Amino acid sequence: MKGLCYSSAVILFFLFSSALYAQEKDSKIESIPDPKIFVTQHQIVNGGKTVKYKATASETYLKNKEDKPVASIWTVAYTQDGISDSNQRPVTFIFNGGPGSASIWLHMGFLGPEIVKVSSDATEDDGAAPYQLVKNNLGMLDQTDLVFIDPVGTGYSRVIGEGKVEDFWGLNEDANSIAQFIRLWITENKRWFSPKYILGESFGTTRAVAVANLLEGNGQNMAINGLILISQALDYAGSTSVNDNITSYLTYLPSMAATAWYHKKAGQDKSLEAFVEEARLFTYDQYAPALYRGNLLKPEDREQIASKLVYFTSLDKDYILRSNLRILIPRFQKKLLEKEGLALGRLDGRFMGDEIDDVTEYPHLGDASDYQVDAAFTASLNYYFQKSLSIEMDRPYITSNEEIGNIWKWRNVPENQYWEPTEVNVARQLGETMRRNSDLKVFVAAGYYDLICPFFDTEYTFSRNGIDHNRVNISYFEAGHMMYLHDEDFRKLASEIRLFLSK
Repeated sequence: MKGLCYSSAVILFFLFSSALYAQEKDSKIESIPDPKIFVTQHQIVNGGKTVKYKATASETYLKNKEDKPVASIWTVAYTQDGISDSNQRPVTFIFNGGPGSASIWLHMGFLGPEIVKVSSDATEDDGAAPYQLVKNNLGMLDQTDLVFIDPVGTGYSRVIGEGKVEDFWGLNEDANSIAQFIRLWITENKRWFSPKYILGESFGTTRAVAVANLLEGNGQNMAINGLILISQALDYAGSTSVNDNITSYLTYLPSMAATAWYHKKAGQDKSLEAFVEEARLFTYDQYAPALYRGNLLKPEDREQIASKLVYFTSLDKDYILRSNLRILIPRFQKKLLEKEGLALGRLDGRFMGDEIDDVTEYPHLGDASDYQVDAAFTASLNYYFQKSLSIEMDRPYITSNEEIGNIWKWRNVPENQYWEPTEVNVARQLGETMRRNSDLKVFVAAGYYDLICPFFDTEYTFSRNGIDHNRVNISYFEAGHMMYLHDEDFRKLASEIRLFLSK
């Protein structure tokens, strides 16, 4: 009897504890505050027209199958006022890449109503505040509404309630969450008949293709009118500069040639376009066969290839031979201006960093094209949010979240499906989506001096994978990854996107 009473007490204790835990858990979920929203009215001159628009900065809660909030997506939407027929008004969804990057770069650097100005010629560091924030009179609010999206873990977006980061920090998981948000936004704003575009940069182009593909399923088929891909990264074989990846040696060489030309180290008797074309032909006709022959390459052919690589890159021939004719981009960043004691930027080879240690194999201070502009962007976004959009949040805006990249799931198949590690490639998804959606058109912007997503990789990717090249427009810019940092290319990129939207 005593044992029975003791057992009953234990059972009652655990029942009470379980009930208390459930109450605390439910209380935690129920305590989720209402989504924050900040609405302000503005006007601007874009496309020669005065546009009155509403800025809506807000949280949108994503829910799971049990209809419980699991994530908060932060967005800033700019929508034109006084539209009589929203069915004719396009809307463009915008995000950057990473993974782990907020939409700050496209927002404050190119497409937002106010943008920050940094050194157009990549000759000066952004320094410390104050910075120059100006009206973006080359914006596109006369043509399209704009919705800037910060994926979970970036900006003000985060997991909430029963959400877990692993449900969002992965190739498929990320695309699912963005597709879910886009459907919610379109439904809540009654825009199912509006032309729809997605604009992504870098990994944001990977996401854009995956999202466009996903939007055509789940019993809610939503066809996208156009994809705008800035510094595309659809097939990572061509944008991953590592040992033994032959594809990357080929795709990066023309970018090395272009960058060497920019710094007046090679090809000075030719125009940039002519020198780049020469590098293309060499890559196709001589460099690729040589690399695939490997150690079977004859000594005299090896010497000839090395001499041509000196011609295109200006690097020392002995160094190229010791590199086995294979030049990794981080080494190129350090070697091209080695005598000047400078290291090239990775996102943009025009930028140069004065490093402490001039003999390290790779740049050790980081990416000069990143650290020479990021303080200006961060300060300007926070200032703009507070002063122009009257946003008041209780947490910092995360521009780049390195934690995401450390645990990101790159596998593109479900967890229970067999899979061996391979380079990420969503290019075939784009080919499939274009075949199912005959109206889907693609605009791709590629920077000659982009040393992370090389322009030749764009050509390599879009010439295969089942992509309909007749509906693809590739445009080239004399800048890097964020070509809009260069004033001339800002104007060119804006003009060409405007033309793309008008068609």
